[in-house]
Amino acid sequence: MWGLNKFQFIRKVIVRAKWHYYTKFWGMDIDPTATYSLDVRFDKTFPKGVHIGAETYVAFEAAILTHDLTRGLHLHTRIGKRCFIGARSIILPGIEIGDECVVGAGSVVTKSLPPRSLVAGNPARIIRSDIKVISRYGRLAPPEPVIAAAETPAAKTELIEEAVK
Repeated sequence: MWGLNKFQFIRKVIVRAKWHYYTKFWGMDIDPTATYSLDVRFDKTFPKGVHIGAETYVAFEAAILTHDLTRGLHLHTRIGKRCFIGARSIILPGIEIGDECVVGAGSVVTKSLPPRSLVAGNPARIIRSDIKVISRYGRLAPPEPVIAAAETPAAKTELIEEAVK
C-alpha cells in the first residue's frame, strides 16, 4: 500500500534545516532533539527569548511569543523537556512551561505551568497534575486503576477485571 511515510526523510531534512536557521541565524535556544511542525510560529521580534527543551514537540500553527509591543515587553519564554504543545496554541511572553507538560490544542497559556501538568482552554487551566509522560513528545502513560477505593473483596475483583479489559 502506498503511503506518505516513505517521504518522512524529506520532512526530517527540512526540519533540520529550519533548526539551523532558527538557532544559528536567529539565535533561538532550541534543543536538537526537539521537533516541530513546519508551520509553527516562533517569535522573531525577540528570538533569543525562545527556549525549547529536549524531546519537545510543537504542533502546527502554535505561536511561541516573546514580546508584547503594547506594553513594551521582551521576555524569555521557556518550554521544558518532553513537552507537547498542541495545534494553534498560543504561549504568551515570559511564560515558563515545566518539564513533561501537555498543552491542549487551541489553548492560550497566560500563566507559568508547574512540571507534569496537563492544561487546556482559553485561558489555559490545569486539568490534571502529576501526569506521567512515558516517552518523548508528551506521550502519556495510561491511567492506573484505582483498586484501593473498593470496599469489599468482590468489588476489588470487579475493578481489577475492568482494568484488565
